[in-house]
Amino acid sequence: MESDVKQVKIGLALGSGAARGWSHIGIIKGLAELGIEPEIVCGSSIGALVGAAYAADKLDLLEAWTRSLTWKEIIRFLDPSLNGGGFIQGEKLTEFVTESVDAVDFEQLPRQLGIVATELESGREVWFRNGSVMDAVRASISLPGLFTPVFLDGRWLVDGGLANPVPVSLCRAMGADIVIAVNLNGDILGKHLKHDAHKGKQQTKTVEEGDLLNRIKSQLKSTLESSKRDLVGRLFGTERETPGLYDVVASSINIMQDRITRSRMAGDPPDVILAPRMSKLGLMEFDEAEMGINEGLREVKRMRPALEQLIIDPAP
Repeated sequence: MESDVKQVKIGLALGSGAARGWSHIGIIKGLAELGIEPEIVCGSSIGALVGAAYAADKLDLLEAWTRSLTWKEIIRFLDPSLNGGGFIQGEKLTEFVTESVDAVDFEQLPRQLGIVATELESGREVWFRNGSVMDAVRASISLPGLFTPVFLDGRWLVDGGLANPVPVSLCRAMGADIVIAVNLNGDILGKHLKHDAHKGKQQTKTVEEGDLLNRIKSQLKSTLESSKRDLVGRLFGTERETPGLYDVVASSINIMQDRITRSRMAGDPPDVILAPRMSKLGLMEFDEAEMGINEGLREVKRMRPALEQLIIDPAP
């Protein structure tokens, strides 16, 4: 007798959460081990990136890339910008991911994909279901204050997590009968600025501090590489463990997104919520893919009874 899993259309809503988003890869792999392969995938921010790779059948390629990332490579992808409404242009990273995931249009994908961005002027959420996938992904990951916003179709767009952090509603609108939602921010409030678990690694990401005169001289004589080191210090904090710009901006947005997620899920609840325990992973620790992927796998195992009851053997 065929499994009922093939008789319903399953949607997967992948939430925002910066480096914690690598747990989406583990979750998708864990679901596949249970025989659950969603036909519809929707994402905000990092969820848009992972969702695009999955919809394009390039998840294995993305996983291999994430596992190979080093901190030095992440710094190389930063292209500082003093103009354009953001600290980082993000074009180098976008170009690399485009090459890895393939530059395709939504209509060419083997699975249905939806991506959420936020219109800067009105605050409305914008749904992408056609056109360039990577243009939509680039808009969806544009965290305000860090990445420059994207001008697309006559409007400025920023991070999708500002309006719809876990896009359950988009999955429903695209025809999903059952929605599995992945919330990356469920356990981080009060913990998202703590880095004790990675203190040694965190210190490798800091800038050496001297007196004020030496710092001024260093800035005046800086090469491109030293500019990047200065950028890292400003973004991620100093040896005194003060929060960096990225921590302050992203953590503040995470607080807001957590509140928005709770409110939206109360009005439009998913059928299953997966909440990987990611509070130990720093917001920009994209080089810790193994930790995120493994936690995604563990979360699927923890929620296996609920998934099997609802999806694999649903009530008649």
